[in-house]
This record gives sequence, structure tokens and C-alpha cells, in this order.
Amino acid sequence: MKKTVVELQNVSKIYQMGEIEVKALNEVDLKIKEGEFVSIMGPSGSGKSTMMHIIGALDLPTTGETLIDGNKLSKLSEDQLANMRGKKIGFVFQEFNLIPTLTAYENVRLPSLFQDDELSEKENTRCKILLEDVGLGDRLDHRPTELSGGQQQRVAIARSLANNPDIILADEPTGALDSKSSKEIMELLRQLNKQGKTIIVITHDKNVADHTKRKIFLKDGKIVEDRSRR
Repeated sequence: MKKTVVELQNVSKIYQMGEIEVKALNEVDLKIKEGEFVSIMGPSGSGKSTMMHIIGALDLPTTGETLIDGNKLSKLSEDQLANMRGKKIGFVFQEFNLIPTLTAYENVRLPSLFQDDELSEKENTRCKILLEDVGLGDRLDHRPTELSGGQQQRVAIARSLANNPDIILADEPTGALDSKSSKEIMELLRQLNKQGKTIIVITHDKNVADHTKRKIFLKDGKIVEDRSRR
């Protein structure tokens, strides 16, 4: 039986907006097992972004508990949380978030450098291989402005894999791309899932969600539907 890698236990997140309390997540229970390919969908204001921050250990719930690989995040120090994010989770963002002054290769090396100031030759070679794996072996020395949107997102995906995380958390990964590039990025994520990575995609786009094997629908901070296909 596959283990649970992400678990939300009765999670609520409340934001104070002046005198008004906004419950972005409302007593959510969720389990995601290793090797799943999941999309989290919902309209604006449904709680998608809040759920992404909580799943990604970027924020803690107001009440309830988040577990990553069985570890209760509320019990971890800031340093331990940062280490968890660095090693367990790879992030892919809508706007790529590449450093414009760095080459594709240097951008992919960044997460590993945050974990270790001096990378071994093996680790440097791995960064090059990651770019080759996403079809950019001939773009190692190109800066983001010299790459198309689809190519920049491929660099971002390679960067998310730098520390060989178990989970890839992608926030609207095709939101800034045309339809052809979007399909290519989703196919790349599908291939990573076939290799054993747990992929969690936050999206409002049904076409993107259709690539995933499990769809979770949020509305007003609650899961209103959770369906899987074989």
C-alpha cells in the first residue's frame, strides 16, 4: 500500500480583514498518496492558493494539522520547515520566477546551492542532465529573456527537481503559456508522475485538470468534490 505523503487534518485558515474574519479554508480533510497526479480546482476565492501555501509548508493553518511524509509541520522549527521545503517539495510557479541575470543552468543549480554552498561535480552534472531531460540541453547558457515562455517553464521544472524532491507542487503552471506550450508542460509533468513523482497542480483551467488522474474541487474553503479516474 502506498504511503500518504500529504495530509490535512481538519485544517482551517482564517485571515483577519479589519473587523471581518475570512475563512479561506474551512475544516478541510485531505490525503494525497505517493505517486498521485492531482489537480486542485476552484474559482477565485475558493481557497486554492491558501491550500497550496499550506501543502507547500509555506504557511501553517489557524487550526488543524498539516503532515508532510508523516511529519507534523506545527512541531517543526523555522529551520526545519525550510529544510522540509528544500528537500521534500519542488515548486513550479505561473510566472516561472527565474533569476533574469542567471543562465538556465545557474537557475537550476540554485536550490542545491541553498542546501550546500559547494556542489560536487556529480551534482553539477545532474543539473545539466535535468535540463537535457526537459529538452533544453542546448540552452544551458541562455538567460530567461533568451527563452520562450514554454522554455522558461521547462527550466523552472528542472529547477524544481534539483534536490530530487518527492513532491512537485505546481501553481497555475500553464497560466502564462499558449495552448501548445501548456500541453507540452502538462505532458512533461505526466512523464515525471510516471517516474514516481507525486504531482499536485493548482489550477482554474479544466483542460489542465483533465491531464491529472484525480480532481479535487474547492468552493468557499471546502472540498465539494473529489474524484479519481484510472
